[in-house]
Parts: sequence; structure tokens; C-alpha cells
Amino acid sequence: MSASAQLRDITVAVVREKEKPFTIEQARIRGPKDDEVLVRVIATGLCHTDLIVRDQYYPVPLPAVLGHEGAGVVEAVGPAVQDLKVGDHVVLTYGACGHCNPCSGGHGAYCKDFYGLNFGGGELDGSTAIQDPQGQPLHDHFFAQSSFATYALSRENNAIKVPEDAPIELLGPLGCGIQTGAGAVINSLKVGPGSSFASYGAGAVGLSAVMAAHVAGATTIIAIDVVPSRLALAKELGATHTLNSREVDVVEAVREITGGGAAFALESTGRPEVLEQGIQALAGLGVIGVVGAPKLGTKAAFDVNDLLLGGRSIRGIVEGDSVPKVFIPQLVQLYQQGRFPFDKLVKFYPLEEINQAAEDSTKGITLKPILKIG
Repeated sequence: MSASAQLRDITVAVVREKEKPFTIEQARIRGPKDDEVLVRVIATGLCHTDLIVRDQYYPVPLPAVLGHEGAGVVEAVGPAVQDLKVGDHVVLTYGACGHCNPCSGGHGAYCKDFYGLNFGGGELDGSTAIQDPQGQPLHDHFFAQSSFATYALSRENNAIKVPEDAPIELLGPLGCGIQTGAGAVINSLKVGPGSSFASYGAGAVGLSAVMAAHVAGATTIIAIDVVPSRLALAKELGATHTLNSREVDVVEAVREITGGGAAFALESTGRPEVLEQGIQALAGLGVIGVVGAPKLGTKAAFDVNDLLLGGRSIRGIVEGDSVPKVFIPQLVQLYQQGRFPFDKLVKFYPLEEINQAAEDSTKGITLKPILKIG
């Protein structure tokens, strides 16, 4: 039996029905083939995207093993793996083919096969790597990893080697949510020294953006949310101003603080009315990035002249325009230097408490749950 055909017993969290709780189950996973690596998962972040897929905002086929912010140790490698080796510490990130025009240009988050590789529920040919004890397939390859499991398969190009002296149990969220917020500021919007930045939403993504704006040298950093504790944390992480949108006219307040409007903004709530506010509160030639993911088909309304007359822009952003092999190690280094303290966002839960973690995340009690697995 080839290594890729050998099956390993694993524990997984499975979504079997729309809007139903995760169930902890036993399953089996095949070994790595070609350029794949098998990773013993130490911990994995729980992201808003996991929850909206559980609830079928995006039609990923069920039953499925989700999880897409995994971090762990390489256990085995396929025959085509070139740079990774057994024992390496890795953060798992999104899947990209690596050879289409966007990928070749350094824009893997816009890979022509992005949806199939990350939301297809299996490999592009429809096969899966995980099966239940009865031999029935479980949809997997979620974000090219399915890391709500004790072991996960990824490709070498989305398993990012990180220093062994960094706390591997903490690093998983760098693979998606945190790189999305930080990358949107640094890579996409290119916020610069002395500039103004407004974060619409102070969840894990929005606060990652606040930290990145601080690192980038923005001198006016506004965090907007409805939860006082999040706004207080935003001040700790570099925000110069905070606004509770239930208490003030946000557009008027942002314009007043910035002297006419924010040069840069990020919308991470997925609420169309918030996006409209963000557009109205931009300075001339300002740009707002959109990372919040609502249900497919959600429409937003705005006055076209708000864009036209001020030369303003709206920018859709996936995964912070990150080149993960470059950007994730940079974020790790910033964390180790004390300049990007994303550990202040997290709370740890055992895998068996995944539904509690999901509930706490939905209620805003926990900004970034991390499930400890290994």
C-alpha cells in the first residue's frame, strides 16, 4: 500500500446539516501524495468564515470538515515536496494553484481556481482525503486544509514554515483572519506614515487592521464598533480615536476627527449600511477596502457621486492580498518584537468545546477563538 493510500485515525469536528452544531467524530485521513504535506495540528483558529459556511451562506457541500487557520508540525511529506521536511512548524493558509496569471503575478488570493480550491469540498476532481469509519467520504480540503482535525493535509505552497521559537499554538489565525486585516492595510490600501485610517468593525479582522495601521505609521486611527470592550482594546492596540456607532453620527464624527474624511478605511462587518457610511466618510481620493463577507447576493446602495466627484474608490480584498510565504513570517517577526500583539485578541478552547467557541464568537464575547488540538 502506498503512503498516500494508508489511512490514519483522526478526530474531527464535522458540520452535517445547515445551521446545526459541530459534532466531534472519529474519521480516517489518507497520507500525503505529490506536493502534499500531512500536518499534526496543534491548534487552529475559528473564523467568521467557518461559521457562515456552517450556516451555508456559501454553498460548501455537507457533511464537511471545516477549519482554515491551522498551525502544527509536519508529520509526513509527499514525494514532490521540495522545501518542507518532517518536524517543521507550519501555519496553514488559503489554497491557490500557483501557476495561473494571478498566482504568477503574486496575487494568489485571486487565483482562477480560488473558489474550487477553498470552498469546493474536496480536490478539484471531486475526491476527498477524509472518510468516516464506515468508509463514507467527508467533504474536506476547506481552504486547502480542513484543520478542525487532529491531522490535516495541505499542499506545500499553503503550508508556511515559521520559526520554531514562536508559539505555534498561537499562530494559526495568521493564516486567514489576521493576515486579512493586517494585509488589507499594508498590502492592499498601502496605508502610510502620517495618514488617517478608519476601521469599521473592531473584531479580530478590524483590530488586526488597527495594529497594522499603527505599525505602518498612520497618525489618526479610528476604530468604530458597538461593543465598548472592543473599543477599549482598540485604544490599547494603537487606535487614536474610538466611536460607538450607536451613540454618534459616524460619518460626521469621522469627518470631524480627520478634518474632512479618512484617507483610508476598511469595512469588516459585512453590513451594507456600514459600507455606505464608510464611503460617505472618505476624504477626496480616499479608498475603502471591503473584507466583510455577507450572504451571497447581498446588495449595497450608495450615491455614485460620492465616488465620482471626490475620486473615491472601493476595493474588494481577499486574504489581505497576502503572499503568505512572505507576509506570515513578517507578522510573526512583528509579534516577536512586541509590535503586533495579536495575542490580546485570542482565547483558547479545547476542540470538544468548538460549539461554545462559536457561540462566544457570535456574541462578541471572544474576538478570536483558538481551538487547542494537539
